[in-house]
Amino acid sequence: MQQATKALTFQFLAWVSGAPRTYSDAMDAWRTSCPRLTIWEDAVLAGLVQIENTGKTRSQSRVTLTPKGRELLNGAEAREAVGN
Repeated sequence: MQQATKALTFQFLAWVSGAPRTYSDAMDAWRTSCPRLTIWEDAVLAGLVQIENTGKTRSQSRVTLTPKGRELLNGAEAREAVGN
């Protein structure tokens, strides 16, 4: 299960970095009721993403990678590029 979680975390970070995302977008795409797949919640708690209060409502606020999230994603992409 840990490998699946890691893969989904990297997929989530790539999704966040791929285009401007709102809190509402993230909730629609990544919120789950499964207690074993808490990708969104784990990324927030680990400091990989942040919610920037740029909108009039929380739903309109932007979700962005933190420097820690960007570093993790860049490392994963580099490992994938060399086949590891």
